[in-house]
Amino acid sequence: MHEPEALDILSVTTTVGSPAAAKDLAGQILAARLAACVQIDVGHTSLYRWKGELREEPEVRLVIKTLPGCEAALHALFDRHHPYELPQFLAHRMRASEAYAAWARAEIVLPASGAQDRTSPAGEPAPPTSPTTAA
Repeated sequence: MHEPEALDILSVTTTVGSPAAAKDLAGQILAARLAACVQIDVGHTSLYRWKGELREEPEVRLVIKTLPGCEAALHALFDRHHPYELPQFLAHRMRASEAYAAWARAEIVLPASGAQDRTSPAGEPAPPTSPTTAA
């Protein structure tokens, strides 16, 4: 039997404006080995308030299956690659089956501790971000 933490999976949800943007972001995450799986759900409509205005936009949801130790590195990847000024980053810790957790651990490469800080490639603090596409 594994330690309970060995079965922990982090499910991170975000949204983007198109299937192409979703595939691009998913590809960046998987190429960096920060997730075992990224599910892409099309056909969502988001209604929200942004900069004092009510908005309604089509969105594509990504559900990212990763490990808790990748959360900071995933934030940093979003800072560099997410198309929104303020990306949704909702993380939920889940308990997986032993087989699924073992598969996820085999597919994900935990980042070195230095790779987890949220700085830009130039070493400056990451800029603030918003739900609308950056200009």
